[in-house]
Amino acid sequence: MKAGRSAGLALLALTAVAAPLGAAAQDLVFAPGEDPRFDWASYEAFKQDLSGQTLTLFGPWLGPDKELIDSVVAYFAAATGADVRYSGSDSFEQQIVIDTGAGSPPDIAIFPQPGLVGDLASRGHITPLGQETSDWVLENYAAGPSWVDLGTHTGPDGTDDFYGLLYKVDLKSLVWFVPENFEDAGYEIPETMEDLKALTQQIVDEGETPWCIGLGSGAATGWPATDWVEDLMLRINTPEDYDAWTRGDLPFDDPKVVAAIEEFGWFVRNDDFVQGGAGAVASTDFRDSPKGLFASPPGCYMHKQASFIPSFFPEGTEVGLDADFFYFPAYADQDLGKPVLGGGTTFAITRDTEAARAFMAFLQTPIAHEVWMAQSGFLTPLKTANPEVYGDPTLRKMADILLAADTFRFDGSDLMPGAVGAGAFWTGMIDYAGGADAAEVGAMIRKTWDSLN
Repeated sequence: MKAGRSAGLALLALTAVAAPLGAAAQDLVFAPGEDPRFDWASYEAFKQDLSGQTLTLFGPWLGPDKELIDSVVAYFAAATGADVRYSGSDSFEQQIVIDTGAGSPPDIAIFPQPGLVGDLASRGHITPLGQETSDWVLENYAAGPSWVDLGTHTGPDGTDDFYGLLYKVDLKSLVWFVPENFEDAGYEIPETMEDLKALTQQIVDEGETPWCIGLGSGAATGWPATDWVEDLMLRINTPEDYDAWTRGDLPFDDPKVVAAIEEFGWFVRNDDFVQGGAGAVASTDFRDSPKGLFASPPGCYMHKQASFIPSFFPEGTEVGLDADFFYFPAYADQDLGKPVLGGGTTFAITRDTEAARAFMAFLQTPIAHEVWMAQSGFLTPLKTANPEVYGDPTLRKMADILLAADTFRFDGSDLMPGAVGAGAFWTGMIDYAGGADAAEVGAMIRKTWDSLN
């Protein structure tokens, strides 16, 4: 995933050793029944006896995230009496292919990208969750059809089925700003893309610089530009066009894709719009690019980046006070609703057991979401989870954007073949930001994709 690449994960493989989770109530981070914000009725209704059964889960989460998923899984153990073991690895993607191919998979696998779910489903290594689960997602998730689409893949017999339940979501469609700077200048939060473009021009007309943009990221330079293009694809084209693009059915030199690239160019290729001028965009590291927001006087007023970017704000910055964000808006003159771009993790059954089936049902209870919501780093599209449970007001505000979405789409470059999504797309956007023609760049990326076939 881009966020993982951008954070500079260690190259050495790390694996968290699984340990059994006890079922005692005192092991739970929130005592059942005590805090009325939680849906304890869903927890009580789920309870069943799986004593003597073992449930194994394998995923990408290590460190604090492992502790958080352990805290959620503990409620399943307490509700069922099952012996539950989660293990995490930063080599998850490679290891799960090895384990499933060798016939020794975990009961549940947690995938950072839906593409690998589809690959393993086509080989018969994942158990379909069926129409009932698909219908539940459609009914209970905001922008439900989007999540059904993400979890639907083609099985070994060539038929489509629902294989993966998206659980933990990341949000990308955000613009960051400093409230004090907006207030001092008298700027309003733009509600539409037309408003955002008008504000961009207004800031220039007043002698200031609207945007900080940095595409640098070492060997991964160019990936921030792909987020821009993906978001803009969803704002000028249909979700079906976006899906066709990420599958390779809508080529990069199609006019619809070229138009999205040129929309990105409206922001990035104007010297007046970007701190340091258009020529500085490619050489500015994405981790340094937000600094202009906090300069005095401001070096820029807006910065588009995903939910993780506060990690690179000046030390002591308080989100919601010193910095804030708004939804990267849709066009008012397009009938495309409010699309949201992001990422997420997919839970899938890789060894079909009673405990595995029960755990997938557990993920359909509000309590399975609220336990993590009340802690940190978790967003959910589940409409029945109580938003008052969010322990972080920033996450609550992001959740409002997620729940208001008409369409959710996964980060496109993460769905494409690696040579394209993490190769030609990155370099092509650097070429484009430097002045290359959008159609020629699109043709170059298409040539790379075609060569893989």
